[in-house]
Parts: sequence; C-alpha cells; structure tokens
Amino acid sequence: MENIDWLEFENKAHAEGYQSVCGVDEAGRGPLAGPVFAAAVILRPGQVIEGVNDSKKLTEKKREKLFDIIREEALAYNIECATVAEIEEINILNAAMLAMKRAVEGLDIPADYAIIDGNKTPPIEIPCEAVVKGDARSMSVAAASILAKVARDRLLVRYAEKYPEYGFEKHKGYGTKAHYDAILRYGETELHRPSFLKKFYEKNGITK
Repeated sequence: MENIDWLEFENKAHAEGYQSVCGVDEAGRGPLAGPVFAAAVILRPGQVIEGVNDSKKLTEKKREKLFDIIREEALAYNIECATVAEIEEINILNAAMLAMKRAVEGLDIPADYAIIDGNKTPPIEIPCEAVVKGDARSMSVAAASILAKVARDRLLVRYAEKYPEYGFEKHKGYGTKAHYDAILRYGETELHRPSFLKKFYEKNGITK
C-alpha cells in the first residue's frame, strides 16, 4: 500500500473518545443518468483492509473483489441513494448530501462520528469532519467510496438490460460521445437527469 497513514483521521477520532467512526463517500455526481449513491462504513479500531484505496484508482475487477471483502470485514456498512427525481428537485449537491445522510443514519451500528469525503458535510446529528480527497487518505472513506461506486455501477448495468441502445454498461451514465449520440438518436429516458442535459440540448438546437 502507499506510504499513507490510512488511519490518521479514524485514530484521531478514537483518541478523542468516539467509539463508532464511519467513513462516508458518494458516487455519481457527474453522470447524465441514474441516482447518486453514498455509502458509510465503520471499521474496527486499527483495521486496515489490504488493497483498499480511492475507488477511482482501482480497476473495475479490483473494486468488485473488494466490494465483497469490505462487506464481510467491516463492523457495519450501509449503501443508499438519492433518486433522479430528488436530484432534479433539490440539485445534485443537496441530493448527494441526502444520500450521505441516509447512508449514515441507516447503519446497523449507530455511528458517533463521521469522516466525510469532500469539503462539505451532510446534515447529520453526529459530529463530523469534511476531508478533501478523503477517499485517498482515510481507510473507512476509501472503503465507502468502493461500496458506493460498485453499487451504482451494478445498477447502471441493470439499466442497460432495459435500454440496451444507450450503452449504460459501458459509460455508467457519464457523458461520453456514445452516450450523447444515443440521446440524440433515441431521446432521453426516465433515468436521465433533465437538468444535466439543458446545455447539450441548447447546443444542438433541441427545445424541451
């Protein structure tokens, strides 16, 4: 593993007397389609899961393998999402915060402290801290990033079975050329985020 103190933030929280420290991350803020996911993970004090890293630094195969290992070895975990309708109603940032809040509040073991990836914390009742690039600095946040990413990717693969012409299994809802081309050809589905397509429609002279 990299020369990083993966437990710096967890150990600090434990030293301050917190018992159940969870790491929290989201996946899917940027795509044109699908919910935004979030996960919360509580590890045992001092626990390091070999191979865990920021999900973006891992191959899909490695993430899939670690997804099962994390769920087996973590003290507690929870994966939640905010829907496309919620994204459209409250915007993507607030929807990501909502998914994180649900992930923390749905843990089987209540967390008393949360380490949140990014620069903003969700509206939860327990003390928490935002850590920029937390998924590359904290073991529990990195584990959460893997759970959120894999869970979301698996859902998009299922979407591909319903809408094979869009290629969701390849781009996972992100704005690739092939995805934009499919939207031009077939239109948008109920899985798409209309607010994310406004500029694209304007650019192509499409009125909605």
